[in-house]
Amino acid sequence: MAVPFVGSIVAFVIALLIGGLAIYVSARVVVDVDDYGHAVITAVLGAIGWALTAWIPLIGPLIALVVWVGVVNWRYPGGWVKAAQIGVVAWLAALIILLLVNSVLRLGVGAFGIPGA
Repeated sequence: MAVPFVGSIVAFVIALLIGGLAIYVSARVVVDVDDYGHAVITAVLGAIGWALTAWIPLIGPLIALVVWVGVVNWRYPGGWVKAAQIGVVAWLAALIILLLVNSVLRLGVGAFGIPGA
């Protein structure tokens, strides 16, 4: 009974670390902020914001994306445009990281805290 639960926790932690890494890389490139822990917390907060709003019928995903970018804007300097740039670069970084991790290690995980990844 405990083994599937442990596997789920491990998968969540790996996905969170990947999401944090993607935001870290993006924030480093876009606004020159070098703090991995800050990026991981941003991934958690962004995922919470997404989860609280994405369920709204018809416009939920759009609202959720604005909320997610808002979280990034709140956590990093530069305003809404820089936050959106961080989001795009984080999404691209997550896709590359996931391609590498999932093809080499065959884990089949996602990137927690990165919309659409």
